[in-house]
Amino acid sequence: MSQSAWATLPDEIGAAEAGALAAAIRPPVALTGATGFVGGHVAEALVRAGVELRVLVRDPARLPDSIRGKVVVVRGDLMDRASLRTAFAGAGTVLHVAGLVRAASARAFDSVNRVATVGVTEIVGTYAPGASLLYVSSLAAAGPSGTPAGIEASVTPRPVSAYGRSKLGGESAVMAAGLPWVIVRPPAVYGPRDTDVLQFFRLAARGIVPLPAGRRWVTVAHVSDVVRGVLAAAGRGERGRVYHLGEPAPMELSTLIATLAREGGVTARIVRVPAPIVRALGLCGDMLQVTGVSGASLTSDKAAELLARHWTARTEQSLRDLGLPGFVPFTAGVRSTWAWYRAHGWVPHAKIRTA
Repeated sequence: MSQSAWATLPDEIGAAEAGALAAAIRPPVALTGATGFVGGHVAEALVRAGVELRVLVRDPARLPDSIRGKVVVVRGDLMDRASLRTAFAGAGTVLHVAGLVRAASARAFDSVNRVATVGVTEIVGTYAPGASLLYVSSLAAAGPSGTPAGIEASVTPRPVSAYGRSKLGGESAVMAAGLPWVIVRPPAVYGPRDTDVLQFFRLAARGIVPLPAGRRWVTVAHVSDVVRGVLAAAGRGERGRVYHLGEPAPMELSTLIATLAREGGVTARIVRVPAPIVRALGLCGDMLQVTGVSGASLTSDKAAELLARHWTARTEQSLRDLGLPGFVPFTAGVRSTWAWYRAHGWVPHAKIRTA
């Protein structure tokens, strides 16, 4: 299938498409991470598909408005085995999407992304022994690629960050649990409600985007395509397999930023930052985290990832094997994401710059 044919798909998953994707998923479905970025979109798609869904959440008030009253809510967290039992008991499918993407220490990453995943597998094995388990990992678990072409899902993982090592630990826990499992590794994910790639939108809106010196290539994915991958892998993916998600064609990072700015109707100048300064800024972010300031956009861990080359994955085979007919092209995806951010006040309605 040609890339141009794939590029016709919309960035919204309607009820019919969600139903088709979820048709092979064995109910009832238990989901972690429904108040997060990817997990919230997964929950919305499953509700549209009419799937019987339980969600494990710490704060039900943070659930997307569109699914409130339409799911069974189990209040608790990944470290609370009693709430895990309630959420997972008798489930046909468990989607473990929850994870920690920013933390003040490697220990914090490990506690949530590896240790808690061990607990998830133990509870599923005991109280839902017939369930299939899907784990949403990350390309960070595999590590960067030595070339822009990207790495295969079968590559020996070499993570370069504490986050990546903790997600790889989660993968190892899933693989060792003796359950029917499938793992998906999304790349950099963007779209409505995201707060990470949002930083690049805000910088572009201000007109200056700092990037590490040197050419870097990345694989990206619109959140709706990650949801498509999760549902397809959970229902018809081959058990015992890892799938890479994302656009098949990697993008050079400066091209990505230029495209992002153009589709948002702004002009942004890229400023190259030497690696030592990136590392120093990461250390400053660490200090903010340690002192209790949350939301630091750059830490040492993130700096290590930013400075790596290249965050690219080979995804075409995974998409084909999952029966996914396409992907949201970056131009369309960022255009709709700009619109969502502006509608919700996440980026300023400043005067649009022209070249």
